[in-house]
Amino acid sequence: MFLGDLATPALVADWATLEHNLRTMAAHLPGSRLRPHVKAHKCTALAKLQRDFGHHAFCCATIREAEGLAVAGLGEDLLLANEVIDHERLARLRHWPVVVAVDSELTIAAAARAGIVGVLIDVNVGLPRCGCPPEQAGRLADRARQAGLEVAGVMGYEGHAVGIEDRALRQEVCEEAMQRLLVAYGEVGGTIVSAGGTGTFDLNRWATEIQAGSYVLMDSQYAKLGLPFHQALFVWATVVSLGEGYAVADCGLKALGMDHGNPTIDEAQVLFCSDEHVTFVPGRPVRVGEKIKVWPAHVDPTVAYHERLWIAEGERIVEAWPIDLRGW
Repeated sequence: MFLGDLATPALVADWATLEHNLRTMAAHLPGSRLRPHVKAHKCTALAKLQRDFGHHAFCCATIREAEGLAVAGLGEDLLLANEVIDHERLARLRHWPVVVAVDSELTIAAAARAGIVGVLIDVNVGLPRCGCPPEQAGRLADRARQAGLEVAGVMGYEGHAVGIEDRALRQEVCEEAMQRLLVAYGEVGGTIVSAGGTGTFDLNRWATEIQAGSYVLMDSQYAKLGLPFHQALFVWATVVSLGEGYAVADCGLKALGMDHGNPTIDEAQVLFCSDEHVTFVPGRPVRVGEKIKVWPAHVDPTVAYHERLWIAEGERIVEAWPIDLRGW
């Protein structure tokens, strides 16, 4: 099979670029220094590749991701880096060595009722998302231990820092966030300080493990940062219509994560995306039926829209990997 044989829109990754990204990260953060976040690709075949490159511990965002990894033989060391209230669903993970993030008495109670053994205290380090204030972390750790849970340490995601284009400012914001996390760690104890992402993988020297995920496939948002990883992922699309000064391809909002803005197309200016279409101004003549690469701005939600990832070596399709960790 070749690229031209694929029905579009199709999610495709270039094998050589994918391998470069895996090898580069393994050299920078070998072994337990990296806990790859599978929410970026939701694919056990790709997680097995990450294990082949020396990374045996994984980070998950959903119960489905954690359970799917465990069933696939990748459950050696799992972190569910998300708060869960539903103890009955969480109990599906009690047979595997899963550590769960908690940031309140309710999430601690859910983990205890589910039979989960270990937790990390999730700390708000500046991103207004999950996490307790640093000054509450010690109290929650005590409450978790009283509930019979093992407190393995702390986690805190500096997501407000990872995408800052100015590297010096990115490092400054990262350090401020990690100082908040270390204050909490001093009260909590344990052996793990889990943090970081692709944008701070080489800046965050305070965490014991980095939760990077996007580095494997990359997107145009991270490409702006000058990282040593390259864009492997694109959506293969077909030009379906020509207008006066513009063209339309069959790759729209239902095939692309758009929260980081428009995708990019080589030698073209993207005007906008609608449900099924991307409208762009080509920098060279294009024709109806021509295939193009559409580069997503945000890899994680883009992957979640698709059922499979096609692996290409040049024009040849060599693998088809199910996106088998989709859903919740």
